[in-house]
Amino acid sequence: MQDVTDLPFMRIIARRGAPDWFVTEYFRVHPESCLNRYILRSIVENETGRPVFAQMIGRDLPSLIRSARQLAEYPIAGIDLNLGCPAPIVCRKDAGGGLLRNPETVNRLIGSLRDAIPGRFTVKTRLGYTTPEEFPGLLDIFRSHAIDGLTIHGRTVVERYQTPVHPEMVRSAVEVMPCPVIANGNVVDVASGLSYLARTGAAGLMVGRGAIRNPWIFSQLEAGFSAQAVRIPTYRELWEYVLELYQEIARETPKFNPLSHVQRMKKTMAYITHGLEGDFEYDMRRARTPEDFEEICRRHLDHDIPLPPQPPRESKLFCGFEAL
Repeated sequence: MQDVTDLPFMRIIARRGAPDWFVTEYFRVHPESCLNRYILRSIVENETGRPVFAQMIGRDLPSLIRSARQLAEYPIAGIDLNLGCPAPIVCRKDAGGGLLRNPETVNRLIGSLRDAIPGRFTVKTRLGYTTPEEFPGLLDIFRSHAIDGLTIHGRTVVERYQTPVHPEMVRSAVEVMPCPVIANGNVVDVASGLSYLARTGAAGLMVGRGAIRNPWIFSQLEAGFSAQAVRIPTYRELWEYVLELYQEIARETPKFNPLSHVQRMKKTMAYITHGLEGDFEYDMRRARTPEDFEEICRRHLDHDIPLPPQPPRESKLFCGFEAL
């Protein structure tokens, strides 16, 4: 996730059970672009021991090819093309999910990038821009190129994060794609992850928002896959996670400002505080200073009660996960 799942976040996740591989924040690609140095650090300074895919977003083909060739010079596991970002500012530029409005462009980009990228080349997509009925046509395009993997966020761009996912559409891709298909969207715990896999037959899961809320989710899923007991962390362990994240991000901030840092942390804390007991979420929104931040965390997290495994069913940040 852009501006969240960066190098500090990868380090902290890995201490609690890393995924099989990471995907960087996306490199914004256009005629005047150069490779973002900070995102590159997620590749060259990544000490988690896990492979890292470099993710690109853009629509200018010569620039995408140029950036792909530059990225290939770094120790990456492969290059991933983002066709799924639903952010309005991205879609207005016909990038990310906005590209799905023009299947001919998608076909041209994927075909040309496949020819230009000597290593692994994967694609992340949504089911379409407006309706899942667009997906069969997109799937024909994905099938026609020798991509090495397809990750599917099981919603359309217009649905953003506000509906349940459509597992039957992901299954339709699993049935015809010659490459592994990864299911994405609404995985918040072991139960939702196992159900998504069972209903789609996907080769694996990609987890974004769920890992921000629960950094133990990858180790929990691994236990769930092997029918082992899943350990539930406590509120105090969540406090340790928040403190590490606070310190890691602060250390990586070139011009550190304590008040700005609190505001930066609140972007991530929106996923962490959501649905927890009491007024934690309400209080955190109103934090202004590091002292506020620390006092609020201490007041709400300094105990050993087990964390709830799922967000609330009426959640707006994790909408529809109960349908899995």
